[in-house]
Amino acid sequence: MAPVRGDGMRGLAVFISDIRNCKSKEAEVKRINKELANIRSKFKGDKTLDGYQKKKYVCKLLFIFLLGHDIDFGHMEAVNLLSSNKYSEKQIGYLFISVLVNTNSDLIRLIIQSIKNDLQSRNPVHVNLALQCIANIGSRDMAESFSNEIPKLLVSGDTMDVVKQSAALCLLRLFRSSPDIIPGGEWTSRIIHLLNDQHMGVVTAATSLIDALVKRNPDEYKGCVNLAVSRLSRIVTASYTDLQDYTYYFVPAPWLSVKLLRLLQNYNPVTEEAGVRARLNETLETILNKAQEPPKSKKVQHSNAKNAVLFEAINLIIHSDSEPNLLVRACNQLGQFLSNRETNLRYLALESMCHLATSEFSHEEVKKHQEVVILSMKMEKDVSVRQMAVDLLYAMCDRGNAEEIVQEMLNYLETADYSIREEMVLKVAILAEKYATDYTWYVDVILNLIRIAGDYVSEEVWYRVIQIVINREEVQGYAAKTVFEALQAPACHENMVKVGGYILGEFGNLIAGDSRSAPLVQFKLLHSKYHLCSPMTRALLLSTYIKFINLFPEIRTNIQDVFRQHSNLRSADAELQQRASEYLQLSIVASTDVLATVLEEMPSFPERESSILAVLKKKKPGRVPENEIRESKSPAPLTSAAQNNALVNNSHSKLNNSNANTDLLGLSTPPSNNIGSGSNSNSTLIDVLGDMYGSNSNNNSSAVYNTKKFLFKNNGVLFENEMLQIGVKSEFRQNLGRLGLFYGNKTQVPLTNFNPVLQWSAEDALKLNVQMKVVEPTLEAGAQIQQLLTAECIEDYADAPTIEISFRYNGTQQKFSIKLPLSVNKFFEPTEMNAESFFARWKNLSGEQQRSQKVFKAAQPLDLPGARNKLMGFGMQLLDQVDPNPDNMVCAGIIHTQSQQVGCLMRLEPNKQAQMFRLTVRASKETVTREICDLLTDQF
Repeated sequence: MAPVRGDGMRGLAVFISDIRNCKSKEAEVKRINKELANIRSKFKGDKTLDGYQKKKYVCKLLFIFLLGHDIDFGHMEAVNLLSSNKYSEKQIGYLFISVLVNTNSDLIRLIIQSIKNDLQSRNPVHVNLALQCIANIGSRDMAESFSNEIPKLLVSGDTMDVVKQSAALCLLRLFRSSPDIIPGGEWTSRIIHLLNDQHMGVVTAATSLIDALVKRNPDEYKGCVNLAVSRLSRIVTASYTDLQDYTYYFVPAPWLSVKLLRLLQNYNPVTEEAGVRARLNETLETILNKAQEPPKSKKVQHSNAKNAVLFEAINLIIHSDSEPNLLVRACNQLGQFLSNRETNLRYLALESMCHLATSEFSHEEVKKHQEVVILSMKMEKDVSVRQMAVDLLYAMCDRGNAEEIVQEMLNYLETADYSIREEMVLKVAILAEKYATDYTWYVDVILNLIRIAGDYVSEEVWYRVIQIVINREEVQGYAAKTVFEALQAPACHENMVKVGGYILGEFGNLIAGDSRSAPLVQFKLLHSKYHLCSPMTRALLLSTYIKFINLFPEIRTNIQDVFRQHSNLRSADAELQQRASEYLQLSIVASTDVLATVLEEMPSFPERESSILAVLKKKKPGRVPENEIRESKSPAPLTSAAQNNALVNNSHSKLNNSNANTDLLGLSTPPSNNIGSGSNSNSTLIDVLGDMYGSNSNNNSSAVYNTKKFLFKNNGVLFENEMLQIGVKSEFRQNLGRLGLFYGNKTQVPLTNFNPVLQWSAEDALKLNVQMKVVEPTLEAGAQIQQLLTAECIEDYADAPTIEISFRYNGTQQKFSIKLPLSVNKFFEPTEMNAESFFARWKNLSGEQQRSQKVFKAAQPLDLPGARNKLMGFGMQLLDQVDPNPDNMVCAGIIHTQSQQVGCLMRLEPNKQAQMFRLTVRASKETVTREICDLLTDQF
């Protein structure tokens, strides 16, 4: 009996059923291997396979591939199916090719020829299959091979409508990968006139294609505006019958209407022809009028289609921003949706009103809905709607309602969702600064922010209040009094302590006349918070104390006792110990005049734009109007380098009223340890101790680049010059690592053609596999973008990969290379060992190939605590009480690679008299001993 021929393909159904019934992965693999062997033998041995059998076996291969198994045969049989005249066989052939065939395959020429044959076929089904295959592959080869045929199919009068529709979509797919495929000249007009086509599918697909073309070359395709307005008018206006047959729940051609409205938003103004503009306005009014009509159906599909057209029309009205009547009507229409029971409608209404609030014609109209929006912020169940309500309150705020809106946002902040608190804090801080007529109100708002949501108050916010207080004498006394009262709360957030320490250190003398805030009271109040704070805040408080010695000589002894206490302790934090020791010596050695000069009040900051706005713009791109950023002028932002700044203003601070480079990453570039180097810094606040916790940004045109420091740390600034700052944050676990590179544009113009490229040979990539995500080619002025890298250590390696960064700045090409902080020590796992096991292992690794030793001069005066800190950051375990000589430092660790784990021991022996170090490294692999020894040489 002859086998049954048909599309059922019973053999395929049985095979799929067998796979699904497998009890284990092993059983599935066994069944698949059996089937693959059968198919391979059929393809090799049976030369009489008909189309049905080829189709069946190709389907099985496709199914096996989709299960995750590699397929390395059957491609030619799939190509042979393309020449079949049966739809089902040709369809399976095209499906197999679209999914499995590589564009570099040797068969690609045969495939292209088969596709060309189908494109010239009189059978529209075959033409459509070919077009779908071209679109699915979408490669450059396909674009070049069919750049003439597809446009001809699209505009030819002989082409059937279903083929035109597929040709338009296929051309759109190829255009996205190869923009030069679209011919110009006379083709432009012919493509544009597809907007007049009577077939719904053709005109819808053509509108999508034209929209993409307009975005790339708006001037060439500007002729589409008149046709789009005319077509939209004919669809919307009842006096026409255009496409009235294509109604979706009583709404004529809603999806085409939406596409046409979006197409028109590519131009501003949409048109300068009075007649066309009048017709467009009439169409938009008609859409708004229809929104007021009673619904023709209670089904949700009707309201969805109707509202889709309405919201896109409102978007076009907002985009044009030139018709006051339409803008006001749109605002009123959206206001009705604020109380709609549909959550999505409320969200969309709030979102559109955010844009209306920035228009001079509709801003006042939006403000009429303030009470409803405040209610939405407080009562909405959906957090995304509440967040959008916050955005709208921010957008509608002006000098007339600022205090009310800020107070409402503060009230809500106490119970707000954690996901939106940080953004709300930024918005409140911006509004308070921008619309403050009385800066005592501004100080109250910021201190309330810290009290209510201290964990979400970023550095930019509390830096900002300090800058404003320093720049405005009339508010300094009030700020000192208010922050003093705030610090008396039993539970006080650390950010409040920072602000209090800074302001009281500068202006505590303004409230010292009151016995309730006498100098000793201020000092004791601040010091009562000291032990609850992080090391950074403690450093700031110690600097406040040295300021107090200048402001209040009568409490010098009390403060010196604190300095002695912290300088004599064997503190775990050497930086704090050194700070206290140096401040103590400064207070003892310096005369009153010298002390007054070094510790005098901070100078005013130069006026410049608010840094908080830039932070909010990065968090919510597109939601902060550009004009707000230009309008908001305030004191200059503190750099993040001043994060822990000690309020200390030595004689160099007078040199720092020039432009300050803002640290875009919240990181800082280390300066010289020499105090005198402060004169070359442009940091707005100078730490008298140089690189303690904060540091200064570089001011000159030369780049700051020191990758060696990343041997001992994972985060920091990797590179910085006058144009670009590159920061890095990284984490490692066993043989895997992840890095975030933060590129910050320090200029006032965009950096274009921005392209970081990994420089790492194929041979090295076999040892360290690094993958980089692509970044946007434009880095906007003052903006920051992040690039993620992943690293996998396959086996130990030397050196580290490099990235080459190129971009154009003001038309000039810039290019430089930097080494990534990916040295092999990043894959260390610290290992605890006692003395017995350490020296037993040490002796076992005594072979010539297992050890490496270097003797070198100390790079700076011998600093054993500093050397210990570096070794702890290197990745190995620093082992105490192991070496008989307490000055010697020994470490142990295991380097994790994919292929093996390499144990490593290290011993660092200082010679204090000769100011020398001897470094010995022993490991189970020779290449590791050499590399670790080379990395650490000259680093102490």
